[in-house]
Amino acid sequence: MPIPFLAVPPMTLTVVALFVLTYVGMALGRFPGLRIDRTGIALVAAILLLAIGALESGQVTEAIDFPTLFILFGLMVLSAQYAASGFYDWCALRVAQAARSPARLLAVTVAVGGGLSAILANDVVVFAMTPMLCVGLLARRLDPRPYLIGLAGAANAGSAATVIGNPQNILIGQMGHLDFWRFLAVCGVPALVGLVVVYAVVWLAWRGRFGEPDDRMTGEGGAEPVTLDRAQLGKAVVATLVLLGLFTTDLPHEIGVLLVAGAMLISRRLASRGMLGMVDWHLLVLFAALFAINHALKLTGLPAEFVSGLEAAGWLPDRLAVMTPLALAASNSIGNVPAVILLLAAWPSPPEGALYGLAILSTLAGNLLIPGSLANIIVVERAAASGVRLGFVEHARCGIPMTLLSMGFAVLWLWGTGWMRLS
Repeated sequence: MPIPFLAVPPMTLTVVALFVLTYVGMALGRFPGLRIDRTGIALVAAILLLAIGALESGQVTEAIDFPTLFILFGLMVLSAQYAASGFYDWCALRVAQAARSPARLLAVTVAVGGGLSAILANDVVVFAMTPMLCVGLLARRLDPRPYLIGLAGAANAGSAATVIGNPQNILIGQMGHLDFWRFLAVCGVPALVGLVVVYAVVWLAWRGRFGEPDDRMTGEGGAEPVTLDRAQLGKAVVATLVLLGLFTTDLPHEIGVLLVAGAMLISRRLASRGMLGMVDWHLLVLFAALFAINHALKLTGLPAEFVSGLEAAGWLPDRLAVMTPLALAASNSIGNVPAVILLLAAWPSPPEGALYGLAILSTLAGNLLIPGSLANIIVVERAAASGVRLGFVEHARCGIPMTLLSMGFAVLWLWGTGWMRLS
């Protein structure tokens, strides 16, 4: 009697092995003993697939969803315009200085972090705001950790509201050709409730332990004044309004974003080299490499067989009973961005409601644990560089309840509005 495992072609086994190793690397963040990160792991795997002949150069080009990368790139350039104007540093410092009570300060942090993330992509927002927020809070003798948890949680929840709020939403929007304003109408309410939940959970968990505020912002460790270039900020604001206007037209999203990005690169004061230096090229490379790896697995025929098996068993994630635990588990193991890329590669034609469910649930699920989203990881790493250590358990004490509560409301919302059925 033949053994099925031995009947599998060696090339297929090799592709599966590289695929598994890649996503183990996504879960671990790096391989023990090596200084290779998620982007490096995915890139090396894609190179090996090319080298062994599992992929050809033309197939790699075919696999990469360039419109998604174009939107990511364009939004990064727009965010670079805001960063170059000093806007992010100004926001972070004003947040740290403005409110006189911890409750108001936390509310401002959540509102600003969530609001900016809905338009300017959450990863960029937390990358820019975290260091200055740490400096300002330390100068006021406040413990930055609850505010950092609030910033990360708000960045994730706020970004769930729009189709350009985070990388996974951008991919979902492109794959499903989702309208910007329709997406906001569906996902905006659970995202807003998510922001309220973030504030309430962090406030209750840290009540009485925020520290005693000191309104003096001088002395050792005080924050340096931030110069806000109003002309460059005005250019960024106008560009953002133009972009939102373009989203109301029939122009493809990627073309509109690229037009705005091109306009940002034309400047008498800001060098295009400096603007392009602020682009997160590592994230773009990670996306491209994962597209190639997933395509190599698709060519083996295994994903199609797997989806057919799920459909026959009634286990496709087009129902909340399947989608919710899947989003929670996948986002907090391999990360929500790789999880979405993987799912959409294996499930090429999900219904519109399932796409909205995947966007909101995978994003909110990222708040559970630090590895759940790139925004969480960025906040922890940038805070450590500023002398503030945010531990795994400290984050989880807030992350677990805020995730379960916000996802619970999202499930009821998607079911109540008719976009997805429970079971």
